[in-house]
Amino acid sequence: MTIEAFEREPKIDIRQETPDDAPAIRGVNEAAFGRPDEADLVDALRDRGVPLISLVAEVENVVVGHVLFSPARIEAPGSTASTAVAALGPMAVLPSHQRRGIGSRLVRAGLEACRDAGHGVVVVLGHPGFYPRFGFAPSRPLGIVSEFDVPDEVFMVAELCPGALAGCGGVARYLPDFANLG
Repeated sequence: MTIEAFEREPKIDIRQETPDDAPAIRGVNEAAFGRPDEADLVDALRDRGVPLISLVAEVENVVVGHVLFSPARIEAPGSTASTAVAALGPMAVLPSHQRRGIGSRLVRAGLEACRDAGHGVVVVLGHPGFYPRFGFAPSRPLGIVSEFDVPDEVFMVAELCPGALAGCGGVARYLPDFANLG
């Protein structure tokens, strides 16, 4: 990319969601997923006050992307013990702004915010060609499976703090709101 082309690229700002962002976030999720389900999930989680991290990406003061991290847990088999983790998703970028690095910037900023907040592990149900670049790896070889019936390659885990996955195994359980996603 030439310096001139770089200078013409709009600046992308990543920041925490504010209450005024809710309609724009809904629009981003509906446009990115082509249905209201993920937008409904974000609204329900926000209304219940459960998001851990909720970030937006802005280009020229317009919200063009969003990422949400919510609480989840990994339940040890045959035990009442569980490990608190963060769940990434949904993550969405307006179709007109995809393939410009906005999603990557949102994920990186979100993972950093999770680390700063003391979360050592993040799980994601997502595209196996996208998330490994951020440190996500298939979870089954680590003894962690999703509560949802999904292919192994789409359920991944990232260790944000060294040793956070030590002794951690079992079934990853999301908040009940996620069960409504089709």
